[in-house]
Amino acid sequence: MDAARIRLEPWTDADLALLRRVNTPEMKKHVGGPETEEQLLVRHGRYLDFVPSGLGCMFRIVLVGEAEPVGTVGYAARSWQGGTVYEMGWNVLPPHQGRGIAALATRAAVAAARSGARHRYLHAFPSVDHPASNAVCRKAGFTLLGETDFEFPPGRPMRSNNWRVDLSYPFRTDPMGDELTCR
Repeated sequence: MDAARIRLEPWTDADLALLRRVNTPEMKKHVGGPETEEQLLVRHGRYLDFVPSGLGCMFRIVLVGEAEPVGTVGYAARSWQGGTVYEMGWNVLPPHQGRGIAALATRAAVAAARSGARHRYLHAFPSVDHPASNAVCRKAGFTLLGETDFEFPPGRPMRSNNWRVDLSYPFRTDPMGDELTCR
């Protein structure tokens, strides 16, 4: 996938439909399964509040020339090992998986986090049993720090890989060709 073929757009109220589309057993099997409608509404509200609260940013992933978004990517502040870091997550709908979209979108979202970074580090915690998400981390420039115990969703322990990007160091290339910020 060519980076010029994707773009990230800030999350809006209209993206609740996208959140519902990624809330399937297949898409959520590594993170505790699908959420209830009430849990989705709470998550959607958090995503909408990321920018006004200064906690992070959520994006929909759009393929240039296509009307429907193909996934999500975003980051938010969280407490981790005695400090505050950003945590990143992403979803790409099944018909669009395996094309490099997640890695490109993740790199672009890391660049957005870097442009307004309030925290030095950004982490991703994919399950050790999820090779595709671990490959996204590797392709997106994260460094593997090792395995860790992690809760996601809260109350559900899982064994995860701890991947990290140091936001104080720039990427060698900007995958989107321009600076992306969260507004």
